[in-house]
Amino acid sequence: MNNITFGNLPDAVNEINDKLSRIEKILFEKGKEVKLEVDEWFNLIEFCNYHPDKPSKPTVYGWVNSGIVPVHKGGKKLRFLKSEIDTWLKQGKKRTLLETLEETDNYLKIKGGRNV
Repeated sequence: MNNITFGNLPDAVNEINDKLSRIEKILFEKGKEVKLEVDEWFNLIEFCNYHPDKPSKPTVYGWVNSGIVPVHKGGKKLRFLKSEIDTWLKQGKKRTLLETLEETDNYLKIKGGRNV
């Protein structure tokens, strides 16, 4: 569709409509593939059930009092944001031996403790 004239206007409009329909279809299909994750709030019981170790309520209260777990307080109620819990759980990952050695080497390079 290079030149649009009054004579070929209906054809041009039909071509534009066809292209828009194809674009809509592609975007719709892509939208199905992309699952937008909506953040979710957990109460204490939901948090206990979501956590992989299924901790007891007293354990979670201990974590909250120690400042170990990310929490939001609303009055006397505890609320946990799923995205923050997921991040917190991932931070608990134990380092591999290789990661520990690399971290040690980097530390010693910075401190000048030895030549690596």
